[in-house]
Amino acid sequence: MQQVGHAETLVARTARELSKLSLEHDDGDFIGAEDELLHRLGVSRPTLRQAAKIAENDRLISVRRGIRGGFYASRPDANDAIRTLARYLRLKGATLLDIMAVSKLVAEEAAMLACASENELDRAALRRFSGRIDAADTPAALIEAEAEMAQLVSRMSGNPAIELVMAIGYSFGMQEQGMALYRTAEQRELARKLQHGLVDAILERDGDVARLMMRRRSAAMAGWIEAAQDAVRGE
Repeated sequence: MQQVGHAETLVARTARELSKLSLEHDDGDFIGAEDELLHRLGVSRPTLRQAAKIAENDRLISVRRGIRGGFYASRPDANDAIRTLARYLRLKGATLLDIMAVSKLVAEEAAMLACASENELDRAALRRFSGRIDAADTPAALIEAEAEMAQLVSRMSGNPAIELVMAIGYSFGMQEQGMALYRTAEQRELARKLQHGLVDAILERDGDVARLMMRRRSAAMAGWIEAAQDAVRGE
């Protein structure tokens, strides 16, 4: 049993060394051939290959075969992480309303922080978005617009944790777009009005109004979803 424990510890330690090597390189850089890394890390081939699988699962290295084969630096993909978390939450029975109960407070904080952003490229992107708001007049177009706006606002917050939480929420929204959101002209009109109010407040650096607009937007969406669920249960 001690030998098994030692082997597991060695594999884990080798995986950490491979991850460390990856982080010392840029994404896509060549780290080394298998024989080179065997010598460098002082481990057996089976240990290196087991460790490589762990590091690959963490998206920190990629192993390529063939003429240009070897170990290459890699980086986790945020979209993969978001999709994985969204799948996990669905398997646990979470709904969009469950996600919104948590993400609405995060979204309000994001709106306030975005007001203080000094990134002129992001502020220019938000102005361009404002000019396209009124063109979104279908449920699918408004879902897409909401996702774009959330991405901009969360990025302008400067907080990667906020970006992740809001992205998970919108991943759920995209999956449920045919069920509840923006089904009537009145809902779509209100959604566009709230988008204008939020974007204008951020561009004017009015944190209190931005928070209020985000809160109203979350409340409206929750109301539409609840109404749709009640209608389904009543059939």
